[in-house]
Amino acid sequence: MYAVIETGGKQYQVKEGDTIFIEKLDAEGEITFDKVVMVGGEGSVKVGAPYVDGASVKAKLVKNGKAKKITVFTYKPKKHIKKKQGHRQPYSQVQIEAINA
Repeated sequence: MYAVIETGGKQYQVKEGDTIFIEKLDAEGEITFDKVVMVGGEGSVKVGAPYVDGASVKAKLVKNGKAKKITVFTYKPKKHIKKKQGHRQPYSQVQIEAINA
């Protein structure tokens, strides 16, 4: 069984036992995702409008962290303007435990 959940403005296809990296959540321990867009299984698919009624996905927070650093460099030619910045995107690593349809 699989599900498509929505969190952090993005959609993720998940199965039980999957570990995914999502936008950082301010939560600890158990997390319940109520915004389930689609649930699929053995030959049957439920699609929500916009979400499937009564469906939820339970997950466990593994850790919060930051991604690798990226360098953002902008410049304007012939104007002597340049700007160098770094950025590390925060994330949450969660493990999917159960899909309740």
